[in-house]
Order: sequence, then structure tokens, then C-alpha cells
Amino acid sequence: MADSSLLPRGKFSISLDDSADEIDAVTDNVNKLSTNDAAAAAAEGDMNSEAEQEVEVRLADLQADPNSPLYSAKSFDSLGLHENLLKGVYEMKFTKPSKIQERALPLLLANPPRNMIGQSQSGTGKTAAFVLTMLSRVDYDVMKPQALCLAPSRELARQIMEVVQQMGKYTPVKAAYAIKDSLEKGGKIDAHIVIGTPGTVTDLIRKRALPLSDMKLMVLDEADNMLDQQGLGDQTVRLKNQMPKGCQFVLFSATFPENVQTFTKRFAPEANEIRLKATELTVEGIKQFYMDCKNEEHRFEVLSELYSLMTVGQSIIFVRRRDTAEKIAQRMTKDGHAIVFLHGQMDSAERDRVMDDFRKGDIKVLITTNVIARGIDIQQVNLVINYDIPLDGDGRPDPETYLHRIGRTGRFGRTGASVNFVHDRKSNEQMEAIQNALGCDIIKVPTDDWEDARKILKKALK
Repeated sequence: MADSSLLPRGKFSISLDDSADEIDAVTDNVNKLSTNDAAAAAAEGDMNSEAEQEVEVRLADLQADPNSPLYSAKSFDSLGLHENLLKGVYEMKFTKPSKIQERALPLLLANPPRNMIGQSQSGTGKTAAFVLTMLSRVDYDVMKPQALCLAPSRELARQIMEVVQQMGKYTPVKAAYAIKDSLEKGGKIDAHIVIGTPGTVTDLIRKRALPLSDMKLMVLDEADNMLDQQGLGDQTVRLKNQMPKGCQFVLFSATFPENVQTFTKRFAPEANEIRLKATELTVEGIKQFYMDCKNEEHRFEVLSELYSLMTVGQSIIFVRRRDTAEKIAQRMTKDGHAIVFLHGQMDSAERDRVMDDFRKGDIKVLITTNVIARGIDIQQVNLVINYDIPLDGDGRPDPETYLHRIGRTGRFGRTGASVNFVHDRKSNEQMEAIQNALGCDIIKVPTDDWEDARKILKKALK
């Protein structure tokens, strides 16, 4: 990898597919990289599935030289990875880097390390990109924490750990959790890579169970959620300020609302940036519908009517409150429907059991709060129901959370559908606000003709 300290700061623009001769001719008056290449599918899925996507790259340092991180990686072999790490990558059936990996990995792996702010839809390979970076940065001869990955939920932390273990299968990596109930009382973390949630990590550092002196890399997954959420943001910033000098900061998310963008640049100064245009944030391949219910009770009746469609694959029902999740699950169970609830206040072991059973397909229908709205990849999910329209902390319609929620289906180029329930003027206005913000079409499905409704939704789920 090129030494990026030798790269002159300049302003220029160039296509990532330009030839070496064209690159040599570029001068200092151009200011960014941009491409209209098709984005490959997920890091965790079929790398050959493609959807049109525009990726914009802004580099803090540039150099018109073939050894520069300006160049994208067309293969994993070209990244200079250790053969044991490559072995794990190929065993996961990754044939070539996805578009986000193609642009991000040379920048993430360059020396000396540079900060990165990356925006990419779920299912485009961002998890594999930062996991590969963590596995490449650590010194396996030093049994101390050297890379820390923060996630907003226990469920996402566990999913990231699976990727670390699969990708690092042929390396001597030791990875440890920093999530609730993961460490015995009085224990100390002695692993290369630590994956956890901000609250637990903060607690372990306070108890001197997680030393930071050897940290080389700090990753925030679903960074906007952690930086924008009350409490989590403060904890995350305090953690960042405790990292050693020279630590690399990497922030990834599918969305970066405007109020978070300025904050991310302070969090990761002089960062290379990879972003999607706002128009690219709508989720392709997911057919979006709404059902106009008469009132609260009718909303539950409509949900019950949809049950047979929910079990064609797997389905997630999102609600705003945990008591709503429990109440609906109990009512549907009483009616003979198999449904399980999940929320953040449940016992840790029970949360893990529910998610593991859902991943295996033992559970077909899961009702939950936003605890798994972000980043969770379960390929069999083909239907998402927004029982409650997502709102932000101030009670306003929340397009970003909506995108994250419906993005739990249609994974890796597969088909999927989302159904929004509206039951009064207020919920209808909330849905319309999200539709207008995203510029997407949400189609009405009748609630007074179930034969017609089933035909429409069955067709969408094929």
C-alpha cells in the first residue's frame, strides 16, 4: 500500500474507470472522484448481483500514481492481504470486491492509516469492508485489544462477530464481545478485536477490564444512529476521546442525516469519504404498499388476515413500543398464530435465543421495536410490516429509519415487500411525509377486498 503521507493535497476530478494514461494527465484543479458503475450485492451475499448505484468518493489526499489509494481494487488479491486472510475471504464465496469495497478497501488499508466516513446501503458489503480492515490491522503476536467495533444493538454486534469469525477463520485472531452479560465479573478482555455496544464498552473501560493503550482502529457501524441518539452519542464521543493518538476512525452507515454530517467530520477529521447520492437511498427491489385501516382494532384484524402471507418466507413486524410488541404477540398467539416478540428490555439470553431461532428459520414471524431495524441480514425475510409508522425522537416522520426497516427485506437483489399500516389522519400524514421525503411510490392495497389484497401482495412476494 502507498504511504499516503507522501500524497500532495489537491483538487481534481476523475472517473474511477479512467485509464492510467488519463490519470497521469489530470491536474490539480479537479476536486473529487465519481462513478456511475453498478453496485455489486452484499458483503455477506452474492457478490455478482448488481443494481445501478452512484458512488461518490472524496479523498483527503490524492496522487496520480499507480501505487496511490486513488486506484480501486478489482480483486482481493491486489490488496496485499495475508494468504490466510484471503483464504477466509474466498471460503465465504466472495469472488471479487463489491463496488463499495472496491473503492473503500484500498483507502482503509493504506498506510499510514486514514480516517473514513462511508455511506452505503445495507447489503452492499460494508460489514466485510471494515471487518477485513480490522483483521488486517491487528498484530496477532500482541494479545491486547487493538481494534474496537461499536454497534447500536446487541443483535448487530453478534452479527458482526459472525463475519469476523468466518473471515478470520484461518488467522490466529481472538475476538471478544463487549455486550451485556458477555464478561464474567472481574474478568478482563485479552482479545485482538472487541465488538460491543457503547454503554457496555464504557462500563468495561471504567472497570479497567478493557485496556485501550494498543488500539489502532475504532469502527462505528450504523454511525448516524449512535451519534444522533441521546446517550449513545455522548458515550461514543467519550470513547473516541480516550483512544490513543494515531488511532484510525472508520464510520459506516446507510444514511447520514444533515444534522449528523457535521458531527461525523469532527469525529473523524481529514477523513476520506464515500457516499451515495440522496436519490440513491431508496431501496430498489422492494415493493412498497400501504393499507388504510379504519381504527386501532381494525389494524390488528388486518394484521391477522395477513398472517398466511407472512409465513411464505419470513416476516418482521415493526412497532414503536415494546408493550405493543408483547400485546400483539400475545393476541395473535391466542388466535393460533405462531409469532414471537423481541425488544431491548428483554433478558440477554432470551434476545439471543429469539434471534438465533429467527436466523435458522425456526421462527417465521417476528414482531419487534427498532432494535433490529438496522444492519440485520436475514436472507429469507421477504416481508416487512410497519404496524407503526417510524418517528424520530421529536415525534416527526423518520425517513431514515423507514429505509432501514424496509431494507430488512429484498436482501442481496432478492424481491421483497413492505406494508405500512395507517389507521387515522395523523398516521396517513406521517406516511405521506416519508413518501415525499424519499420520492418513492407507496401503493394502496384494499382492506375491504381480501381476495384482491392477497393477489397484489402474493405477486409482490414472488
